[in-house]
Amino acid sequence: MKITPVKVRNVNVYPFQNIGELMDYTADKKKLLLSLNAEIIMRAEGKIADIINSNIGYADGYGAVKAMYHKGEKTLKRIPGCELWLELIKRYHSAKTFYLIGSTEDTICATVKKLKELYPDINIVGYRNGFIKQVSDKDALLSDVKEKKPDFVFVAMGFPIQELLMNELYQIHAATYLNLGGSFDVFTGKVSRAPKWIQNIGMEWFYRFITHPSRYKRQVVYLQFLCAYCGNRL
Repeated sequence: MKITPVKVRNVNVYPFQNIGELMDYTADKKKLLLSLNAEIIMRAEGKIADIINSNIGYADGYGAVKAMYHKGEKTLKRIPGCELWLELIKRYHSAKTFYLIGSTEDTICATVKKLKELYPDINIVGYRNGFIKQVSDKDALLSDVKEKKPDFVFVAMGFPIQELLMNELYQIHAATYLNLGGSFDVFTGKVSRAPKWIQNIGMEWFYRFITHPSRYKRQVVYLQFLCAYCGNRL
């Protein structure tokens, strides 16, 4: 299977038609699978852009999908990262090993507990919260991942911290890595995802804004994306 990525601003986006196609395409590839949205596309420069372009970026956000449509890729579909990681677990829970990093201690423990309830035979070889403040914390994590050698590593810490950490981990252990943002919070019910009809019209970002108004500073990037999109600068 050959799928050619398309450049959107500084990053390559793979035009997958559905989650199944993405999983089949990456089944034998140990890479970073990177969800891309308008914010990431606008902020990805330098090392972050290099990390994305060395791996496999896919259209998670509606803005990324619209940009790809504008470039002639009419068949691709949005693939939410908060659904992709669960589909990978559903497919591989009895055959592969997993390592989870991110969110608070309570949330990561609740995530592991719920996964084990859903899939009693799942092999989670390690997990920890996303508050890696000391060099010793990171060194311990690097050592543990290197020792446990998981097949999948899920990192939910927010852009760009999670991408930089994933890249660093990949250097000491090649596996399939996913950037998941707030997916553990959604999975455990700590944060509610937008209703389906809001997702379908591409306004999930706005739902996050009105339910978490403290994010307002981050929303400026969507206006920048819109201006770049309308001005054919993507």
